[in-house]
Amino acid sequence: MRLAMGLFGLQQWFGGDFAAVVDLARVADEKGVDQVSLTDHVVMGERVDRYPYGTFPVPLDTPWYEPVTVLAAIAAATRRIRLSTGILISPLRPAVLLTKQLATLDVMSRGRVEIGVGTGWQREEYEASGIDFERRYRILDEQVQVCRILWSEAPASYQGEVVKLERIHQWPRPVQRHLPIWMGIAPTPRNCRRIAELADGWIPMLQEPAALAAALTDIRAAFDALGRDFAGFQTRVVLPGIFRADGTPDLAASLAAIPALRAAGVTMVELLPVMFCRGPDDLAGVLEQALDATKGAA
Repeated sequence: MRLAMGLFGLQQWFGGDFAAVVDLARVADEKGVDQVSLTDHVVMGERVDRYPYGTFPVPLDTPWYEPVTVLAAIAAATRRIRLSTGILISPLRPAVLLTKQLATLDVMSRGRVEIGVGTGWQREEYEASGIDFERRYRILDEQVQVCRILWSEAPASYQGEVVKLERIHQWPRPVQRHLPIWMGIAPTPRNCRRIAELADGWIPMLQEPAALAAALTDIRAAFDALGRDFAGFQTRVVLPGIFRADGTPDLAASLAAIPALRAAGVTMVELLPVMFCRGPDDLAGVLEQALDATKGAA
């Protein structure tokens, strides 16, 4: 079982100075945390009542920092921790630009990228970007396909519905022979096939072990249908927060959920320090407890 640290909300520890999270990532790197992850929104519309996962957790004036930029800063300050997102709303970036960004980040981090991509949920974000919300999954598919082609071929050609390339050259290529691309999408039958066709990992919103096990059974079946080996497939889940009667977080009780998540097929838990720490001084101790728990579930 691997451990990720999520950066969501941590600017509140530093009076809005999100640049300070680089120091927190350095602590995580030194402690042995496997991955750091950041959430993405390019812009926000006001209809957060359409958020499909319950009440939207933050107000409209919450800053959302561009993930590739932040991860590049973290890469420069760390040695081994891997760089991810949960998720990057990739259809809001042109496919060839996304390909270049991820390859460059992999070069500058010496091969530490394992990116999470998805479509997001907000129509207004697409409209503000001049992108057709109804075509978001088609765009996602073609982006991943174009990344793989441009990272391995030159000249490269591709004829899709959205992306068309004819004898295109793009360098650099990633340091990793196969840069891992994970998908944060719902486990519908079509998406299970999409994950099996294109992804190296899954980032679900689900947290219940039974629901996760059922979804991973469907994803494995989609792998089998394609003749693709499921071994090595990764699943990252945000660690559910358990709170005491007085509203304070119970870290030990939350970490006790890890064995059940592992039994369901989860390979990585993402801990949100904003949930379990009172401030940066608590981080090292909380990470140590979480690392002990993930090692105990191995």
